[in-house]
Amino acid sequence: MTLFWIFCAALLLLAMLFVVWPLWKKSGNNNEVLRDAANLGILRDQSTELEVDLKNGLFTQEAYEQGKRELQGRLIDEVKTTELSAVPPLRNPAKILAIVMMVLLPLFTVLLYLEVGTPKALRPGATTASTEIDDSPITSEEGLRDLQSELNSNPDNPHGWYKLASSYIQMKRYTEAANAYEQLVKQVPDEAQLWSNYADVFAMAHGKSLQSAEVKKFLATALDIDPNNMTALALSGSAAMQGKDYVTAITLWQQMLSQLEPDSAEAQQFTNSIQEARDLLAAEPGGKQKLAQLPAAESAPKSAVVNAAAVSGTVTLSQGLAAQVKPDDVVFVLARAAQGPKMPLAVLKKQVKDLPLQFSLDDSMAMQPQLKLSGFDNVIVVARVSKSGSPMAQSGDLEGLTDAVKPGAKGLSIVIGTVVP
Repeated sequence: MTLFWIFCAALLLLAMLFVVWPLWKKSGNNNEVLRDAANLGILRDQSTELEVDLKNGLFTQEAYEQGKRELQGRLIDEVKTTELSAVPPLRNPAKILAIVMMVLLPLFTVLLYLEVGTPKALRPGATTASTEIDDSPITSEEGLRDLQSELNSNPDNPHGWYKLASSYIQMKRYTEAANAYEQLVKQVPDEAQLWSNYADVFAMAHGKSLQSAEVKKFLATALDIDPNNMTALALSGSAAMQGKDYVTAITLWQQMLSQLEPDSAEAQQFTNSIQEARDLLAAEPGGKQKLAQLPAAESAPKSAVVNAAAVSGTVTLSQGLAAQVKPDDVVFVLARAAQGPKMPLAVLKKQVKDLPLQFSLDDSMAMQPQLKLSGFDNVIVVARVSKSGSPMAQSGDLEGLTDAVKPGAKGLSIVIGTVVP
């Protein structure tokens, strides 16, 4: 650190040498030049007057010469007097500027470094502390004591409090974890996930109850910050379920469920929880009326619609056309509306060498979001060997198709046995 400041001072002196020295040097000769210029001006003016008087006949030649000698003597005496009573150097503008620069340049440089530089990096170990952040929980009592002692000395450390809380949670010491989260949310009050975690840990520290005023307050704060926070929605729904507020539980869980993958294990878990809440609500007096006013469930019904609308079956190739195809020729199995647009609603792509094959077409295979199997009353399933590689029929393609069937039809059998004219 000392070496750094010595180096900075040397650079600063070098910079001042280039800036201040020319100004200072200039100021030394400035007064002399000004005085000499003034004396020469006076000499010229008075000499001019003598010459004019001589021409006008006011002086004889002898009087003119004598006046000129007196004038020169007087000017020499005045120059000597001026040299003895020279103007103090500080009144010279160039020297004043040089002195101002000598004061302001170092001051400005230091202030600028403190503002935009990194003075903390001069402290021993500061760089290491800022670049080597370890998020792994502490597993030893000694490590916890050291971290707690450090936080007591320097509490302004959100990362430290988070690490301490995570370590206590891993050890299932939820009371200490809740205390750490209390400090953490004070320092980072605008993070919804931290408030959700705080509510969860606080509940674990108090008998796993989500009914306390503190837990409800923490969850409300999290949802105010982020209405779609998954943890807050899940816990708030559980709190409502514990309090037999089934309408609120269903509403919050359904909001969370809409953000999950429909076929995920978590989505299935909350789908079951929603159904349980619906059953309990329906069993209450007036519950069916309340249930009728709730929005329909999303993720589970969506998955059910996809499965219910799926059409499936088998595709085979007629032996009479086997000689007209190659193993690598593309085979499309697609469904299109029996009436309406001929755009494929769902498409499966295979090759001739995969025949015979089992197929299943559903809404997840839709080519356009607004055109799905589940959106039509009747569909036709087509199996086509495409010579061009395009799902749209072209002359020379081989195909087979079903009659119009309802979405959800199973066990369909398609034989590719005709040539597209």
